[in-house]
Amino acid sequence: MKKRNKILSFALSCVLSVGLLTACGTGDTQKEKQGSGAEAPPEKVKLLMGTSADYPPYEFIDTAGSGEIIGFDIDIANYIADKLGFELEISDMDFGGLIPALLSERVDFVLAGMTPTPERLENVDFSDIYYVAEQMIVSKADSGISSLEDLAGKKLGVQLGSIQVDLANSIAEEFEGVQIEERNKITDLVQELKAGRIHAAIIEDKVAEGHLKANTDLAAFIVEEEGEAGSAIAFPKGSELADQFNEVLREMIENGEMEKLIEKWFRNE
Repeated sequence: MKKRNKILSFALSCVLSVGLLTACGTGDTQKEKQGSGAEAPPEKVKLLMGTSADYPPYEFIDTAGSGEIIGFDIDIANYIADKLGFELEISDMDFGGLIPALLSERVDFVLAGMTPTPERLENVDFSDIYYVAEQMIVSKADSGISSLEDLAGKKLGVQLGSIQVDLANSIAEEFEGVQIEERNKITDLVQELKAGRIHAAIIEDKVAEGHLKANTDLAAFIVEEEGEAGSAIAFPKGSELADQFNEVLREMIENGEMEKLIEKWFRNE
């Protein structure tokens, strides 16, 4: 009888051991499946995006609503992250700190209305251009500034680290006495304008339009440039994300999703 009980005990322990091994094996497989999505990098589900949330309608804080960062670029980022199966996390910082954040691997990509200039391309990779804009000279309505010639001897504001810095330098080379003033945020430039500490500022057209509506004492005109200043997504050199993002960007253009977002953020008055 005792012998039979021993046999039964041994058989039961074998069954339990097999069950435990099977359970462990299943758990490991599920973890592997969860961590190895077909389109996501191994062991990386969350993507950290760097942006500068002072650039409406591209990216800005919804102070009248949720308090979250919203905008054209944010909708693009959410669409791409959803398509590729990533969880998106957004880090807000000064525009001038975005490229350094990429280089130090503090963010996985930057989506902030950024133009792929030759200087930036030396350090980071860019996606395809997803939107093209123009630049405006913004000043007080009674300033008498209505052309680039009028900027001679004036203080011209630009956002630190932006493509507008290059344009300002070109203007300063052409017209005598132009003093370039750099600030961290577009809102800083607008405040400096209204306070009279600068005479004019270079701001992208769609961004400037929002400030012009909110400040009726400001006026602006388009800067005629050769070529187009388009926006693209920045990645660390050699990042596999660039090809994946480009595929979705092309899909958004082909299926009309990009046009819907342009209509939503730039034309829906």
